[in-house]
Amino acid sequence: MKFPNESAEYRAARDRLLEAEVELRRHTEAVAALRRELPLGGAPAADYVFDGADGEVRLSELFGDHDTLVVYSFMFPRRPDDDTPCWSCSSILDSLDGAARHLARRLSLAVSAKAALPRVLEYGEHRGWRHLRLLSSASNDYNRDYHGEAEDGQQLPMFNVFARRDGDIRHFWASESFFRSWGPPGTGPRHVDFMWPIWGVLDTTPVGRGKDWEPSREYD
Repeated sequence: MKFPNESAEYRAARDRLLEAEVELRRHTEAVAALRRELPLGGAPAADYVFDGADGEVRLSELFGDHDTLVVYSFMFPRRPDDDTPCWSCSSILDSLDGAARHLARRLSLAVSAKAALPRVLEYGEHRGWRHLRLLSSASNDYNRDYHGEAEDGQQLPMFNVFARRDGDIRHFWASESFFRSWGPPGTGPRHVDFMWPIWGVLDTTPVGRGKDWEPSREYD
């Protein structure tokens, strides 16, 4: 390929980068295959009862007609001393809301927050979320058991996947890389980049992610 007025130097560098991009794709597919081959994990510690817009709902009921359930732990409140919603989580959920109705063809999706249900629903309406199933976990131990909450009560942005086989519910996968250091200081855990499209776009630009990026607070 060539684009208008590009130099030979540019094309040579771009072709080297293209080989690296292809290799990254191969590795990404290989990791995805390893993930799919995971054996089922442990059974949930409880059939957690959440508060939802239609009343109380158990973890087992969240599957609906699907055999896969994804639950994102939304940092709301962020910390015991800060009861505001997390801006980064809000940005993630802005994107996930648009994808939710498409994902519904293959799985059930829910968003769990420790805040009381009226606050969660009010905030969702404020953000314009129309397709996310918002739940309050204020009355159960789900966030603590599935690492969406630290021992000091701080909420954490965890992504958990559950599978149902012949009526038996098991944990399957979680974004555990949140707890693993992998890069230089300031890079962050990047454990949910796969569902946060702004990073993919920024990574294609000359400036990249930068060191001082933070989500827009336009809707706050």
